[in-house]
Amino acid sequence: MRFLFAILVLMWSVSSASACAVDRPVVFAGLDWQSNAFHTAVAQFILEQGYGCETDVVPGTTIPLLQGVAQGDVDIVMEVWKDNVTEVWNRGLRRKQVVEIGTNFPDAVQGWYVPRYMVEGEGAVAPALISVTDLPAHKALFTDPEEPDKGRFYNCIAGWNCEVINSAKLKAYGLESDFTNFRPGTGAALAAAIASSYIRKKPIVTYYWGPTWVLGKYDMVMLEEPPFDADVFADLVTNPSPTTATAYPVVEVAIGANRHFANNAPEIVSFLKRYETNAALVSAALAYMEETGGQAEGAARHFLRTRADVWSEWVEQEPAAKITATLASMEN
Repeated sequence: MRFLFAILVLMWSVSSASACAVDRPVVFAGLDWQSNAFHTAVAQFILEQGYGCETDVVPGTTIPLLQGVAQGDVDIVMEVWKDNVTEVWNRGLRRKQVVEIGTNFPDAVQGWYVPRYMVEGEGAVAPALISVTDLPAHKALFTDPEEPDKGRFYNCIAGWNCEVINSAKLKAYGLESDFTNFRPGTGAALAAAIASSYIRKKPIVTYYWGPTWVLGKYDMVMLEEPPFDADVFADLVTNPSPTTATAYPVVEVAIGANRHFANNAPEIVSFLKRYETNAALVSAALAYMEETGGQAEGAARHFLRTRADVWSEWVEQEPAAKITATLASMEN
C-alpha cells in the first residue's frame, strides 16, 4: 500500500509539474535593459517551477520585440513603457494583436537629483536646496573643474531624448549662465560619476531615472520642479528657446502579451495580472544584481527567497508551495 501511495504521489507530481497551459516554451521579450531582465527572470522562474512551463527569451530592442509580440513570435513582454512606444504598441492594440495584462510598476520616474547627505541630516551643506530654482544660489558647491565660475550639471547620456529635454530645461530655468551642461558619453560613465561623488560624500547634481540600480544603491533626493504639464513638456522637445519647463511625467509600465497567447493561457494571464511591483522594490533588486555580478537570474532568486510577502500574492497556493520547495532545495 505504501509503495502504491508513493507511486501515486510521484505520478501526481509529474503530471502537476507538466501542467503548463501551453505545450511549447513560453517566449519572453528579452528587452535590452536591466529591469526588464530582472522581471523576465522572476516570471520565468515562477512559470517553470510553479506552473511546469518551459520558457525561452528572444533578445533584442524595443520596437522589433513589440512587433514580435503583435505577430505572435513573442508571447510576453514584462515592461511596456507606453509613453515611449505609443505608436507601435497602440497599433497592436487597435488591431487586437496585443493586450495589456496589468501594471508591472506604476511609478517609473525621471528627474534631477542630489545626494540626500547634501540636504538632510547632520553636516548637510545645502539644507535650503529643495527646487531647481535654488540651484543658482548653490552653484559653488558643484564647481565645474573646466569652468570654475560655474557649477556642473550632469545631463543624460549624449544622444538620448532625455539629454535634449534636460538641455531645454537648463535654458527654460535660466541656468545656462550658472551651470555647464555636461553630457556623459555612456550610462556607465554617468553612474560612475555619481558613485565617485557619493563614496567621497561630495556634491553632485545630476539627471537620473528609475527604477535603476543607482537609485537602489545610493540615497538620492529629486529636486522639485513645476508639476508635469503635457503641453509644456512637448514644447521642451520642439522649441529651441523654451521659457518654461515642467517635471517629467511619472510613467506607468505595463505587462503586455500577444492576444492569441493570452486567450489560450488563462492561468498564466491570471498570474501576470497579479504581478505587481514598484520602483523602489525594483531599484533595490537591481542594486543587488549590480553588486553580485549583474546576473538577472541570481537577482530573481534572491528576490523570490527574501520577498515571499510580495510574490506569494501573485500565485495560487499550490504553485507557491512548489516555488518555495525549489528555492529551499537550491540552498542545500
